[in-house]
Amino acid sequence: MLRLLLLRHAKAAWPSGVLDVDRPLARRGREAAVRMAHYLKDEDLVPDLVLVSPARRTVETWDLAQPILGDVEARQDGRIYEAPVARLLTVLQEVGPEASTLLMIGHNPGFEDLAALLIADGDRDGMLRMSQKYPTAGLAVIDFPQQTWREVARKSGRLERFATPKSLGDGEDD
Repeated sequence: MLRLLLLRHAKAAWPSGVLDVDRPLARRGREAAVRMAHYLKDEDLVPDLVLVSPARRTVETWDLAQPILGDVEARQDGRIYEAPVARLLTVLQEVGPEASTLLMIGHNPGFEDLAALLIADGDRDGMLRMSQKYPTAGLAVIDFPQQTWREVARKSGRLERFATPKSLGDGEDD
């Protein structure tokens, strides 16, 4: 079985004159990144591999999560930044056998579209909430019966859960 953890970056700031790729996390985003990392650890959702968009807000999300999750291999992948769903699926399908649990940290609308493409069934409440909004620091946990990432295809996954800072009792979702 394979498990995909799709974590949208935490809340970013919008400083004047800063390119989108260079936007840092906002204070609330830093707090949410730490909270979601604790959730991953507490729920035994520690990945074997992390793929991170090179955007500053995604890198900062991982930098805050990494000390909590421990020594996990992480790679930046420029294809994740502003990626359409087809490109995200390609990135996913290229993951090797070293990872049965994969954490991807990236952006919307790509992550929302990827989740919708992959999920066939599962947590109905989570699917409904995700279809309404995939907020910053939102986490989709998707399980697949396949043995390799290359075999993962449209509607082959099951949504195990969808967690957000708000669903964990930590204020509002953005």
